[in-house]
Amino acid sequence: MQCFVYASLRKADSYLWLARRDGFDVLSESLVLLLGELRFVLEVQLDDQRKLPNEDTEQVLEHLRTQGWHLQLPPKETLATANHPAYKHSTRDDRDE
Repeated sequence: MQCFVYASLRKADSYLWLARRDGFDVLSESLVLLLGELRFVLEVQLDDQRKLPNEDTEQVLEHLRTQGWHLQLPPKETLATANHPAYKHSTRDDRDE
């Protein structure tokens, strides 16, 4: 399946996959508001054999077939790392060593 990927300029590391180029008519108003302006970044042939680094290929294809779009949000690890200070050993941990 030919897919078209757009990056959200409002929500960092969020990507919208579409089954049709510029096929934004399938999106809900709330999704459009969430993502804001979109920038085209990639056209790709996607099939069951192709592995994606951050998404389940079968799920992306299913969403594209059934609703015409798939939303790729940042990995949870990225958000957790950005929002939490680095872990430091407590004094108790230091005594155990």
